[in-house]
Parts: sequence; structure tokens; C-alpha cells
Amino acid sequence: MLKDTKKVNISGGDFIGGDSKLCVIAGPCVIENIDMLHKTCLFLKTQTAKAGFSYVFKTSFDKANRTSLKGYRGPGIKDGLAMISEIKKTYSVPVLVDVHDASQIEAAAEIADILQIPAFLCRQTDFIAAVARSGRCVNIKKGQFVAPADARYITDKVIEAGNERIVLTERGFAFGYNNLVFDPRSLYIMRKIGFPIVFDATHSVQMPSASGGASGGVRELVLPYARSAYAMGVDGLFLEVHENPDKALCDGPNMIDFNMFDELMGQLKDIGSSIYGRI
Repeated sequence: MLKDTKKVNISGGDFIGGDSKLCVIAGPCVIENIDMLHKTCLFLKTQTAKAGFSYVFKTSFDKANRTSLKGYRGPGIKDGLAMISEIKKTYSVPVLVDVHDASQIEAAAEIADILQIPAFLCRQTDFIAAVARSGRCVNIKKGQFVAPADARYITDKVIEAGNERIVLTERGFAFGYNNLVFDPRSLYIMRKIGFPIVFDATHSVQMPSASGGASGGVRELVLPYARSAYAMGVDGLFLEVHENPDKALCDGPNMIDFNMFDELMGQLKDIGSSIYGRI
């Protein structure tokens, strides 16, 4: 089991890390329409509550790091944030949103409780500082090209900008061309930095650019990866979920469906009871 981390306030009475319950950060990769956001958030909030975990809704208004110009990016910041705001108010859930350039930060921070720094931008010093100065909780996706111990230098940039509400997320390592692997040692190493550690079980099974200008993935690995990370003692799990991933407009091969999510919540509840004597 990994050592305790700092307890970080997400929003109001919502926390991650320390003695907090497991935080499940879940939702669709990108906004497709408002109806799918309602259906997905209601389902995910209900199932995480049944399992006894805390919940944060995640989605994206713009996926700026697409492989191909033909890749679906989302509805854009104005319409996207309006839909995310509706979901937040309707279901009273904290929300996580990723931002891709400094011009998006102010508007996103008005709605989101957690601002996420995408993996490909985790070494952009000025951008990281700008996100940190928003005052929101900052989730750093550690790039697949960054050694786990080196994540401390990213957290230093956030702290220097005056923000210690930091979460670190592991999302796999580049392993040759078009492939990612999950190295469990990274969870142990990153946790020594002291901030809450989240494991992204869906992006870790991605096969970048492996499907003719789009990413592939090995969906069946998501559940065993997530179980192993929770057994190690991570503070949170990041999961992209779609009602029908095979018809999703973005990252379908690595997303899980509602049935898989429900199955995973039951498995994690059992692991929590058997290993930790609690959820």
C-alpha cells in the first residue's frame, strides 16, 4: 500500500487524497450533445454513490490534440461550457475540464472545479503557471514522455505560481510506435512527491494514432488496470465512459461502456473491503 498523500480540496466539501474515499473522475471523452451528458452523468453519479466513492464529472469542450484534422474536436468553448454548467447545476457534481491554451482558462475556471493540464502540455511552464493562478484545483496529466520522479518539477511550477491544490495523474508511457504501457512503479514513485495520485485507466490502454489517423485502444485492459491501481492505494481513478463506445466520436476504442463501469464499481468496492477494511 502506498503512503498517504496531502488532502486536497476540490470544491466545497469535496476532497481527494489523505484519508478521503476513492475519487472517481469519469465521463465522456468529449461533448457530443447535451442529452448524452445528462444520461452519462446521472448514471455515473448514481453508480459511484452506490459503491461508496466520491465522484467528479469530466468531459471536454474541445479536444485540441487530435491526430488528424478530420478528428472530431467538440462543440467549442462557448457552447461546451454552457452545457457543462447545466450538468453541474442539475446534478450538483464537481466538474473537471481540460484547457489547451491560456485564452481558455478564465472562462473555464468560472465553471470547472478542476482545471486539467493535458499530457502534451505538461512541460509548458508559462501555461502551467497561468492555470495555477486561476486558483482552481489543478490536475496535471503526466506526459507519456516524462519519468515519474520528474513530475515533481511540474508541481514546483504550480506551487511557485501560488497554488498547492495539485493532483497528479498517470496515463501510461510511450512504448515504441503507436503503443502505451502502464508501469505500476510510476504510482509508487509519483506518490512520494506528496500530492494525490490518480490513475487514468482508459488513456493508459490507448494505441496512439494506430487506427489510420485516430487512436486505437485495448478496452479489455481497463478493468484489470484499474483494479491493480486501486489495490496499490491510489487516491483516484480517471475513466472515460460512453454509452456506446464503438459509436463514440472520439477515443471510442479505449472508453468503457455503462455495463463495464458498473462491473468495475462492484469490483473496486470488494477490493476496498478486503484490502483496506473499508471502501
